[in-house]
Amino acid sequence: MFELHSRLQADTRLLGDLPLCRVLLAKDSQYPWLILVPRVVNLREIHHLAPAQQQQLMQESCAVATLMEQALHPDKINVAALGNLVPQLHLHHVARFSTDKAWPGPIWGAHPSLPYDESTLQREAAGWRRKLANLAGFTPLETDS
Repeated sequence: MFELHSRLQADTRLLGDLPLCRVLLAKDSQYPWLILVPRVVNLREIHHLAPAQQQQLMQESCAVATLMEQALHPDKINVAALGNLVPQLHLHHVARFSTDKAWPGPIWGAHPSLPYDESTLQREAAGWRRKLANLAGFTPLETDS
């Protein structure tokens, strides 16, 4: 049975599910940051997915990146699957702006996380759920934490 890694649970807010992936909002308010986690047990690498799942992951990733690009008009969308701290496969989608604190370098380790206050996090999550509702197969899911 699929379970989200504890670090992802702690560092994100659940938004919903696409056909393959769970969609999460990172709680770091410094960057618009969505994360896709394929709902496959014990998955660590993209190449461990079946070919059809690899294609589905790419479609969902591109759809989320396009959505972020259209909603935010960033200078760049960074997509990354690092997994050094969290071995469960997850794809970061970060909207980057030339004005953000880490530009032009990577966000990882550049600055300590700056969490949203709870009311702003709830508004951000609701806004992303509304936007994601335009993607085929998206099912919104809500949680209190």
